Amino acid sequence: MAAKGSSLGFLTTARLCKLFPTTQKPSFSPPPPPSSSSSSITLTTKVLNADAAAVSTQLPTRLRHEQERDAISLLHDRIRREHAKRDQSPHRPAMDSQEADKYIQLVKQQQQRGLQKLKTDRARQEGAPPDAPQPTFTYKVDPYTLRSGDYVVHRKVGIGRFVGIKFDLPKDSNQPIEYVFIEYADGMAKLPVKQAARLLYRYNLPNETKRPRTLSKLSDTSSWERRRMKGKVAVQKMIVDLMELYLHRLKQKRPPYPKSPAMAEFASQFPFQPTPDQKQAFSDVERDLTERENPMDRLICGDVGFGKTEVALRAIFCVVSAGKQAMVLAPTIVLAKQHFDVISERFSRYPNIRVGLLSRFQTKSEKEEYLSMIKDGRVDIIVGTHSLLGNRVEYNNLGLLVVDEEQRFGVKQKERIASFKTSVDVLTLSATPIPRTLYLALTGFRDASLISTPPPERVPIRTHLSAYSTDKVISAIKHELDRGGRVFYVLPRIKGLEDVMELLEQAFPRVEIAIAHGKQYSKQLEETMERFARGDIRILICTNIVESGLDIQNANTIIIQDVQQFGLAQLYQLRGRVGRADKEAHAHLFYPDKSLLSDHALERLAALEECCELGQGFQLAERDMAIRGFGNIFGEQQTGDVGNVGIDLFFEMLFESLSKVDEHRVISVPYPAMKLDININPHLPSEYINHLENPMQIINGAEKAAEKDIFSLMQFTENLRRQYGKEPYSMEILLKKLYIRRMAADLGITSIYASGKMVGMKTNMSKKVFKLITDSATSDIHQNSLIFEDGQIKAELLLELPKEQLLNWIFQCLAELYSSLPTLIKY
Repeated sequence: MAAKGSSLGFLTTARLCKLFPTTQKPSFSPPPPPSSSSSSITLTTKVLNADAAAVSTQLPTRLRHEQERDAISLLHDRIRREHAKRDQSPHRPAMDSQEADKYIQLVKQQQQRGLQKLKTDRARQEGAPPDAPQPTFTYKVDPYTLRSGDYVVHRKVGIGRFVGIKFDLPKDSNQPIEYVFIEYADGMAKLPVKQAARLLYRYNLPNETKRPRTLSKLSDTSSWERRRMKGKVAVQKMIVDLMELYLHRLKQKRPPYPKSPAMAEFASQFPFQPTPDQKQAFSDVERDLTERENPMDRLICGDVGFGKTEVALRAIFCVVSAGKQAMVLAPTIVLAKQHFDVISERFSRYPNIRVGLLSRFQTKSEKEEYLSMIKDGRVDIIVGTHSLLGNRVEYNNLGLLVVDEEQRFGVKQKERIASFKTSVDVLTLSATPIPRTLYLALTGFRDASLISTPPPERVPIRTHLSAYSTDKVISAIKHELDRGGRVFYVLPRIKGLEDVMELLEQAFPRVEIAIAHGKQYSKQLEETMERFARGDIRILICTNIVESGLDIQNANTIIIQDVQQFGLAQLYQLRGRVGRADKEAHAHLFYPDKSLLSDHALERLAALEECCELGQGFQLAERDMAIRGFGNIFGEQQTGDVGNVGIDLFFEMLFESLSKVDEHRVISVPYPAMKLDININPHLPSEYINHLENPMQIINGAEKAAEKDIFSLMQFTENLRRQYGKEPYSMEILLKKLYIRRMAADLGITSIYASGKMVGMKTNMSKKVFKLITDSATSDIHQNSLIFEDGQIKAELLLELPKEQLLNWIFQCLAELYSSLPTLIKY
């Protein structure tokens, strides 16, 4: 189509008119000639990459509107919209098919490891002996755990309301059996219990509303099938996001850290006997650091006091002893100071390893000195709050980032943390991970080690949930003081702390009471915490600044006022501040009036009451995800897609798709190999040719842009229009031929031909991939007109179209298929 050779740039206009003869007067009306300052600019590659937005202002309004409406512009909008939803860079790194196969196998192995971990932990929580056969992991519901009125999802029928289980006679037997009765929009269904156990899921929604919009109909399952298909397509899009995230991580490399006898010596200094879960976490982290070339990105999930910090200390030692720096990031100055004290004490035997603390409370000169030491490599372990993430902090040779309680950081800090993951090893510690972190751990795309076995001396915390009463508060505090303990009294805001202080001073006039919150000066706050830890202060009235990290052995009662204003993970963390010794600990949760609480708040509190055993932080995080939703996991709100089928079925579909990830691939073909067998050569108007500054160079540039990728072709077209205005219809046809070949090559289509009313596209894609593409298509016209047989996509048109109309139909058809590419693993 495009002429070749560098000499073509010197063809005369007359010669070009012979190549593209004019058959009609064009509708094209060129804009006014450019000013002298831009007259020397030609549409070379340099211009195509420049910002020519100013030129577009010269276009007449009519032409600008026309440009916005045409099919090519609509395609551009659609492609960019899909990529914006996924918050991904439009250009994916090139990866050949063999490399893709290798990585896909790694992904499948990783997912199986994630599932295996979940199976083992679920079995352990349910009391199964360690040597019991591994259960099959499933999100299906046990019908006997359902309560009347619960909403359920039948995989084939849809959403209904559970009524109950009772005996009934089957049609062909006199022996009664148990049936599950489910109410639907148009009647009651009954299922044998065994069958129900294979097909039913709980219907949980990822938001406050627990009621589905409508119940499904037994007489018409097509509506449910459409909802299920939407959920399936959403699952597949999430798979692609996970794949890109994981493959990007796999491509990062660093040399494994050396194993040394010094690591065993450091581990031997741990004063406690490790629990089985701790031993496994130690082993997991050591393997990540010393046996793998990819940077570690591991979550250590375990309750407060279960030994997560020791896992981090061993990772820090491994990295620092190899000559690299380690950063320990904490959400509060209180927790950062505690980490600094613990790390300093543990590394006190190693005078060559230097530990530093950086926080906003330091003087300017102290900060400047630390920043200089970090940059020069005179500090090996840097502990601090989010100030460590600032642009002024330059690391000499950072090797490890330890993040404690990631959910406490803001969005910007989380983005900064994520940026470190491409270059350094990252270890995240959490008792209740945020939904995104938990989600990645559940799917196996994030390595996770769960420490759910409590230390031998720990006993469960007794949780008391009730309406606020001054008498109850004073009684709870008196009980703790009488046995020689200390009390946390937590409020959601600084306002109100003084009122509580006044009340307690009247009730306990001889008891030392103090206030702590994040707005206090650092020295004052530090002194208050140290006095409380020593026992000089018996009652500490505070905000949730104490949520993470305080390890005070003799503080075994916590009172939390206005619990409805705290998140589920916050409450779980706060409750974990007590119960660090062998005494029975108490957590008193007070709400103002149950009638004032939302369903959402009530459900959070019920979940906290249920998760009262030790080591249930991970399960609580799962519940939190069910209540709060996935949130903005990959730059796209997923709650609507999950709401179509409920969380449990959504996850089941996710695991199924992950296990078949290699079946959902589309393998592109080289652009030159794609043949468009539609004989159409439109004639460019001479007026347009005369208007172009270097016509053949432009034609060649279009072909080269198409050969590179779709985004280069989009950029070429947009710059062409900015420079010269909207192209005439014949030039649009030329561009559409390029778009068709580019989109077809990306879809794995090797040739397109027409025979009478039939259009055929030979392709390497599988029938499963074709079904996934058409299921996610938004146009019913193309969805219903295309069939797949014998390695070809075929369409039977109602009429034999003229060639230009046929080309336009093929363009629209491919644009519809191409918009489904984000749903597929593309290499």
